[in-house]
Amino acid sequence: MATLVPTSEDTRIYECAVLLPYGLPQREEQELIKRIEGMFDEVGAKQIAKDVWGRRGISFPIKGTMEALVIIYHFDMDPSRVKEVDQQMRIEKNLLRHLIVKPPKGYQIVKYSELYEKWLKERETREETQSREREERLKEQVAKKAKRQVERTTVERKKTDAEAKPALEETELTEKLDKLISDDTLGL
Repeated sequence: MATLVPTSEDTRIYECAVLLPYGLPQREEQELIKRIEGMFDEVGAKQIAKDVWGRRGISFPIKGTMEALVIIYHFDMDPSRVKEVDQQMRIEKNLLRHLIVKPPKGYQIVKYSELYEKWLKERETREETQSREREERLKEQVAKKAKRQVERTTVERKKTDAEAKPALEETELTEKLDKLISDDTLGL
């Protein structure tokens, strides 16, 4: 952030917001930007800062478009030449809108495009953290459900094992069969 200070007593700092139609071929877009910057150069303005905000939606259609490329300029220039630049910009064919204002004293230039990029990175980080936390919670839930299922099956096995009669050993089985066969009361 830099505080705006005019280079001489005869000049003032001006901020110029420019809306260009989004979707222009890159070559035409670059030529238009050069023409706009050339308008300021012609009147002896000195460019202090340029902040390309990029593609932004606009609240109402201008010349049939709902999106614009937004560029914010800061110039140090003679106040008597502002009207001349304003008139040239009104005539420019592909320029959707422009606004030239004098910022208040003590105004500091803030690169919103850089702040926006930083915010996007932080947002991604937050989203990644939230996603990872969601995954961890799901894993815990799955693990708890699996543990409950294992406990349920072990309890059911114990019940069925207790209910089922133990199988006879082979020696016990032969003894019982011999006893039954040798029993004379059966009449075999």
